[in-house]
Parts: sequence; structure tokens; C-alpha cells
Amino acid sequence: MPYRVIQWSTGNVGRYALRAILGHPELELAGVWVSGESKVGRDAGELAGVAPCGVKATNDADTLLASNADCVSYTATADLRPFEALADICRILEAGKNVVSSSIVGLVHPRAVPEMTGKLEEACKRGNSSFLTSGIDPGFANDALPLLLSGLCERWDEIRIQEIVNYATYDQPQVLFETMGFGKPMDSVPLLLLPGSLSFAWGGTLRVLAEGLGVTLEKIEEVHEKRAAEKPIQIGAHTVEPGTMGALRFEVQGFVHGRPAIVVEHVTRLDDDLAPDWPQGEGGYRIKISGVPQIECRLDMADEHGDHAVGGVILTATRIVNAIPAVCEAPAGLLSALDLPLITGKGLERR
Repeated sequence: MPYRVIQWSTGNVGRYALRAILGHPELELAGVWVSGESKVGRDAGELAGVAPCGVKATNDADTLLASNADCVSYTATADLRPFEALADICRILEAGKNVVSSSIVGLVHPRAVPEMTGKLEEACKRGNSSFLTSGIDPGFANDALPLLLSGLCERWDEIRIQEIVNYATYDQPQVLFETMGFGKPMDSVPLLLLPGSLSFAWGGTLRVLAEGLGVTLEKIEEVHEKRAAEKPIQIGAHTVEPGTMGALRFEVQGFVHGRPAIVVEHVTRLDDDLAPDWPQGEGGYRIKISGVPQIECRLDMADEHGDHAVGGVILTATRIVNAIPAVCEAPAGLLSALDLPLITGKGLERR
């Protein structure tokens, strides 16, 4: 019997998660929750950009949670509403539905955010349900993949995970211009760069890595630098003007034995010509392990049209959707990448 899944939101990640659910041989779409009135009543296939499937979108959460669905794929944006998203997730878990999510990214290690952990644990206990947060980053690119590569080492000194992506086609204006601060004056401080924000978002990743590597994480530090746009950059209805922020590089550093030994680095540009002295790439991830032997693994992605940023969004969706069978079979409680079996593309060969 397939696992019955509700897709919760159909935005930037949600529509690709919905598409992946519809195409997965072990999953059956049990419902779609949407926030916008304009989407209520529309066929889920239409919202996912595929053939109609007969399941209509609704904003009636009570009816969805009263159904016999096994799992909810929760992808509603949580950057500006983390505790509202937490309340949603706890409600879903208490209703007896397992949850896979990409929303509160710090929860890739579910005990990395103490003010949320207790509520999630209690919700899982009441609903006899399981909870996983993942994606591509935070997620597979900076937890499961570097941990797998570390198993090839004789010894390691530093593990560095880089995301190098042009975000000019990233279809999430709130994230780009409000959370990240692109197009803002160079002296402004967006949400992402408030003290502690980077650690909230990627601290869970560092804790998963530290736990998987058997080391003690002594502290987390944040560093960043910006570069100004040198020409107008048009992104949808927004124009990033010269002199405003057009590129951002940051590191979230996990210290082990007094040195930054586990590092997540992001190099984000809106124009490939900006910051030529920063790390360069074609749009993807680099896992660099300093030690014996030296290891560098390159993970590039693109959607069916060759877009790297959209390819990353799809990977976020498919990482959580393809994990649904394993999460449904897991013991009730909070899960991380360390608790999952190998997630493969079983059944996904195109025929």
C-alpha cells in the first residue's frame, strides 16, 4: 500500500514537492493545503505543473488532519514566522501524522533549537508520529554527503562545505530582498545577518556533522562580507540598483579543539561578474576535506531548463519527499540524517 501524503503549501519548494509526490510510486497524494484563496479548489496537478490528478487544494486544515493520511510534507516558508510554523507542525504531529519539512532549517538537528525541541517531542509522543527536517542546504549537501565522504579518510583536519550559486533566478522575493538583504543599502543589516541568525539556520547542520563525526562542538562563530552591485540587476519586478548589495559570502564555523574544523560557507551572487576573488563555481556545492587523503567532491545541479538555483529548490523538495517512506517506518520521535537509512531513487526510473 502506498503512503498517503498531504502537501502543505505550494510555494517555491512546495510545488516541486507536490510534483515529486505525484510522480513517486510509493506515495499517494491525500490532500493539498494552500494559504491563498486563489488556489482553493484548483487541481493539485495544475498547481504542480503536471496533468490533473483529481485532488483539489483546500485551506480546510481540520478536514485534512482528520483524514487517514500517513505523512505531511510541510514546506511553508518559516523565515519570518518560525514559531507559527512550529505551532503548525506540532498540531500536525499531534494529529498522528508524520512530518517531513524544509521550513525551520535549524531543525535538521532536531535538538539544536532548545526552545522548540520540547514542544516537538511532546507532539510526537501524543501523536505517535515522527518528524524530520531536511533539504539540500541545510540538508543533504552539508550533512549526509560530507559524512559519507569522511568515511574515506585516514584522518581529517577540516571539513568545509561550500554553496556557490547565482540566486538571480531564485523565485522567492521575500527571502532574497528581506531575509538576505539583496538590493538593500550596504550598511543595512537584514534578518540573515542579525547576530545569531546564521547560527540558528546552520547550527543544526554543524551539530549533525559533529555528532556523526564523534567530536565535541565547542562553539559556533559567524563571519560575512558583502559586495555591491555594479550595474542594475533585474529580478522579476525588482531592480537591484548599483551600490546596493549584490553579492554575499558568509561562513558558519564549528570549532573543535580550538579551531574552525567544520565550516559551512555560502557564496551567493546575483551577477556572475561580482566578487571575482571569491570562490567560483558553476552553481552547486563543493565538499572539501583537508586531511589524508585530500578530498574534494563537486555536486552540481540544474532543473530541466538548466537553471542551477531552481535545481537546488528541486533537490530540497525531493530530499524530503523521497525520505517519506523511511520516516513513516521510523520509530516515533525526532529524526535527523543520522537516523535515516540510505535514501535512493528506487522506483523513480523514467519509463
